[in-house]
Amino acid sequence: MKKLALIFTIIICSCSSNETNNLTPTPTGATQEFIRGADMSFLPLIESEGTIYKNNNQAENALTTLKNSGCNYVRIRLWKDPSDIHSGLAEVKALATRVTQAGMKVWLTVHYSDTWADAGAQVKPVVWQNLSFSDLKLAVASYTNLVLSEIHPDIYQIGNEINDGLLFPEGKLSTNQSQCLQLLQVASSTIRGVAPSTKIMIHYAGTDGAAYFYDKIKTIDYDLIGLSYYPLYHGKNLVTVQNTINSLGQLYNKKVVIAETAYPFTLGYNDYTNNVFGLTSQLIPAFPASNDGQKAFLSTLKNTILQSTNGIGFCYWGSEWVAFRGPTSTNGSPWENQALWDFNFNALPVLDIFNPN
Repeated sequence: MKKLALIFTIIICSCSSNETNNLTPTPTGATQEFIRGADMSFLPLIESEGTIYKNNNQAENALTTLKNSGCNYVRIRLWKDPSDIHSGLAEVKALATRVTQAGMKVWLTVHYSDTWADAGAQVKPVVWQNLSFSDLKLAVASYTNLVLSEIHPDIYQIGNEINDGLLFPEGKLSTNQSQCLQLLQVASSTIRGVAPSTKIMIHYAGTDGAAYFYDKIKTIDYDLIGLSYYPLYHGKNLVTVQNTINSLGQLYNKKVVIAETAYPFTLGYNDYTNNVFGLTSQLIPAFPASNDGQKAFLSTLKNTILQSTNGIGFCYWGSEWVAFRGPTSTNGSPWENQALWDFNFNALPVLDIFNPN
């Protein structure tokens, strides 16, 4: 009953479209610890199919390798009702427990969808498809409360790459700004009420348009700006990245994290699944597709963030996504040449960049 009362109170206090636009956020300082994160969302699936990760050619738990390398946050995606168990609440809770036991912090990316949500797709969970907008807000609050009762993340990311909002069509920022803000504030208010020590992140893909987006959501109560930065999609100029971090941080009084990034150690492949990154033209010329080039890219990006006035960390995406189904698989990994483990599943030199020193 107490939880239901809390959810009801949150909805009453935060869901009016007029009230939402008049909210004055109270900045809450982001953690001062520099975030050295790795997204490991595929790990339970890959382990379940028999892959053994290695370090120095010896079998080693992938989380142990990360921790010993200096990784301090593990990012995990959460889908509401996925078509199988993977990225569902039970699996994510178990992985989050392992992360905590390994001595790292949990960064939870809640997609508010049954499948991939990103800048181009924000599909509502099936069970929410026919809800009225009022009931959709209640569902967001109830689900957020449930997630926090099961998992205790250090960072809670509301949505994933929500460039044009979330939970389409109701939460589409370009066409339903007021409703988008209400949905974001419902989630934020629930987190503040249930887990006040948890940092809230709002995540945008890229640098172009980021200032416009964060201006649109400036009434929302959150702590961290998260940006995706892939040279393949978002340009090859790291000065632009640094300038964006500085300007966003200053404009909105937030710390900024590069929430997703990756770079290839080879343009080769280790299965018959087509790779996302496979052409020389896609590379930043200063960083070849080699072990040293991958390491130099992440080192330079890390230093770019450190030298900015508002940067507070990075997270490497697809860290674990090796060619786990074998060399003949056409349903394997399109990312194995950008992982943190090589084609023999051995830890790569790029992991040195997770060292705090």
